[in-house]
Amino acid sequence: MADKKTKAAADRIEVMNKLDQRMVPTRRRAEPTNWELKGELFLNCSCEVFCPCVVSLGKHQPTEGYCHAWMAIRIDEGHFEGEPIGGLNVGLLADIPGKMAEGDWKVAAYVSEEATQKAYDGLLKIFSGAAGGTTGLFTMLVSTIIHAERTKVEIETDGRKRRINIGKKINGEIETIGGANPDEAVVIKNSKYWMGPDIIAAVGTRSRVRDHGRNWDFGGKSAEICPIAWSGP
Repeated sequence: MADKKTKAAADRIEVMNKLDQRMVPTRRRAEPTNWELKGELFLNCSCEVFCPCVVSLGKHQPTEGYCHAWMAIRIDEGHFEGEPIGGLNVGLLADIPGKMAEGDWKVAAYVSEEATQKAYDGLLKIFSGAAGGTTGLFTMLVSTIIHAERTKVEIETDGRKRRINIGKKINGEIETIGGANPDEAVVIKNSKYWMGPDIIAAVGTRSRVRDHGRNWDFGGKSAEICPIAWSGP
């Protein structure tokens, strides 16, 4: 047990040492590399109605004037420089002070404890934007990595519901919103949104964040689900 705790602490320290300087916008540079992932991203945020960022591409003010969110990424298949990353999960805490497109995001990252060191480092590069490609814009949007670690990240798909649990830090459940045909979800298609062209509208049903001084409750607030196919460079 002591060895596991020591390893986890070492992961956090090592990541912060590696990424702190890269998170300063004037110093960070993307280093495009070969990577690919396919799977699903879902999230729950602080917007009272469906997130205006999807259609405005982050140029419209969030409904509360800021965006607090958690994101869950289920990777079904993929690699980073040849290292397999399929079967891994990633959770993100995002604290955005204003319009999404204006940046200054503060982010915490939680990567499946099963990740190898190369997969772990690669996923942090992907989600910081340093690996270039689909997520390369994060080099301009993310100003600070609050924290990063390998830990247990549980993601569950249950019909119209999606769930994420990361200890007591992030506990979320969302459910798709039915349309004219209540058995089919409302879908925004053919968008230019960074995550992907088709966004499924959802709502938070049970959603709490309790980490790094944040205590957020997104129950009843905007949520979305997006099939993803990202790559670099």
